Amino acid sequence: MKSLKTLLTGLALAALALPALLPGSAGAADYKAEYKLSTVLGKPFPWGVGGERWAELVKEKTNGRIVVKMYPGTSLVNGDQTKEFTALRQGTIDMAVGSTINWSPQVKELNLFSLPFLMPDHKALDALTQGAVGKQLFDLLATKDVVPLAWGENGFREISNSKRSIKAPEDLKGLKIRVVGSPLYLDTFTALGANPTQMSWADAQPALSTGAVDGQENPLTIFTAAKLPTLGQKHLTLWGYVADPLIFVVGKEVWNSWSKEDQEAVRAAAVQAAAEEVAISRKGISAEDDSLLKEIAGQGVDLVRLTPDQQKAFQKATQAVYDKWAKQIGPDLVKSAETAVANRK
Repeated sequence: MKSLKTLLTGLALAALALPALLPGSAGAADYKAEYKLSTVLGKPFPWGVGGERWAELVKEKTNGRIVVKMYPGTSLVNGDQTKEFTALRQGTIDMAVGSTINWSPQVKELNLFSLPFLMPDHKALDALTQGAVGKQLFDLLATKDVVPLAWGENGFREISNSKRSIKAPEDLKGLKIRVVGSPLYLDTFTALGANPTQMSWADAQPALSTGAVDGQENPLTIFTAAKLPTLGQKHLTLWGYVADPLIFVVGKEVWNSWSKEDQEAVRAAAVQAAAEEVAISRKGISAEDDSLLKEIAGQGVDLVRLTPDQQKAFQKATQAVYDKWAKQIGPDLVKSAETAVANRK
């Protein structure tokens, strides 16, 4: 009898310990050994640094219960960055630090940030991502099988080429410009008289090297980290025509498999990693700190900064594209964004 009582007592104690192994609890038995995090770029790009930092912080804040491995180069979708969001929804990818541009084919509202000359500066970008517009977009994404956690930043996209300085719309005439896989970019560069060519970033670098394309548009951090001056990109114009926010997300099914404690830990890790990543992406390009601009100029790059009047000429040339896409994105959302930009502090 005593041994039976001892056995029953042991079983009762074991039963009390079971909740810690149930789905949704910390240390859950159904947690994966590794969660796959997708990014387009790895280190030393800020994008990749942000992804690595998120993975690091997740492990730290969950005491090792959640282990994340980053897969740069959108290698989980064979390098096709426009398929990343679909793979995330399908569960092929567990987590991502994704670009609003790359996800815009599946979520048309994300084209908002690619409306030419909507955002004149970082304050305008912050007014959108950190305000009501950013919340509205996160609420929308939450209906599409993902859980958005924080806004990161790839940066304002500047234009470079191997042929000539670009100071006016007519300077783009006939130039073959590599653009991302978004119809909005095709429309924008066609309106400017260029010959836009869509290709992945993996294909873009050899295309620039061989002269298959004349130029490209990307944030300055990519221009320098990818050593584009060595690929013939000797003419660079700062025009800040669009910005490319990044979004830290987790697939909804994966998110729901975690305990509340771990969910909040992953969220806190995303917020911290995103803030650090934004700071890195903006370093060296301000009036207070222009070290990155000096580094670029020091590489023999012809650096053009548009005057307000010069920028207005580009804005005028792309106004029809803006108006067309504002209707597709949603007039109310665009109006809210315009108001937020106008009232930025």
